[in-house]
Amino acid sequence: MIKKIVKDPLFLAQKSEPATEADKQVINDLLDTLRANLDRCVGMAANMIGVKKTIIVVAAGPFQFAMVNPVITKKLGAFQTEEGCLSLEGVRPCKRYEEIEVDYLDQNFSQMKSKR
Repeated sequence: MIKKIVKDPLFLAQKSEPATEADKQVINDLLDTLRANLDRCVGMAANMIGVKKTIIVVAAGPFQFAMVNPVITKKLGAFQTEEGCLSLEGVRPCKRYEEIEVDYLDQNFSQMKSKR
């Protein structure tokens, strides 16, 4: 189900909890909401739809996928850039990396490792 985007900075700043298999509907809702916003968004976190769980979804070309309880295990090539967010007005400076490795669970809760 497509959810409304949360814009409350106090809510967005709160720490999220690890996701469990009981959160599978959150993953589906987050993917639906990402797909509805692909014209202006390439990724979303569960807190953006009002759920304090460590789940993100990402659009990579024609594919959208979930990363549950992601942990960055390696990062190389730091650079400064700016980016916007559906939850916040305007753009902000941020640090990003040319390459990262992430350990995460997929939406079926299978262990995965990503390199980007």
